[in-house]
Amino acid sequence: MAWNPTPKVAAARDFGNKFRKDKVVIISIDYAAGTLEATTFGKTRAMCAEAEKLGNVLCDAAYKFMEENE
Repeated sequence: MAWNPTPKVAAARDFGNKFRKDKVVIISIDYAAGTLEATTFGKTRAMCAEAEKLGNVLCDAAYKFMEENE
């Protein structure tokens, strides 16, 4: 796993370690700013890559849901 010291990734890593999860995807939304982002963590380099792909899919689905439910 490549070390990522950003606070958001650290929070995802802490969640994964605390609850014994190999991959974590956090979707965060700021309605006022109109932004949505995924923060991901995986225990190995391969799991990191998989979590990132899943995060992108979830963001796309969330954007679509938000547009359809405005």
